[in-house]
Amino acid sequence: MYLEIVSPEATLFSGEVTSVTVPGVNGEFQILNGHAAIVSLLQEGNVRVEGNITIEEANASKFSKDASGKVTLPIASGTVEMSDNRVIILAD
Repeated sequence: MYLEIVSPEATLFSGEVTSVTVPGVNGEFQILNGHAAIVSLLQEGNVRVEGNITIEEANASKFSKDASGKVTLPIASGTVEMSDNRVIILAD
């Protein structure tokens, strides 16, 4: 599925991923390929992304990567929309 993470300053990431885990206001949830359409508010927490991910050098300091290759982005709040295998995260 295609993921785009956008902040007020810039597009932080765009590309194909295998899963996205977000901090929803009613609890953390994971979005996988073929997930039903959804729009949700996000609270402070971490967005975790799995897949063969390449972060542009200009945005690399905002992300962290663990030993298993999962990429994490801390956010203060935001929204997420999933539709037609395309996830858009608007993050603060």
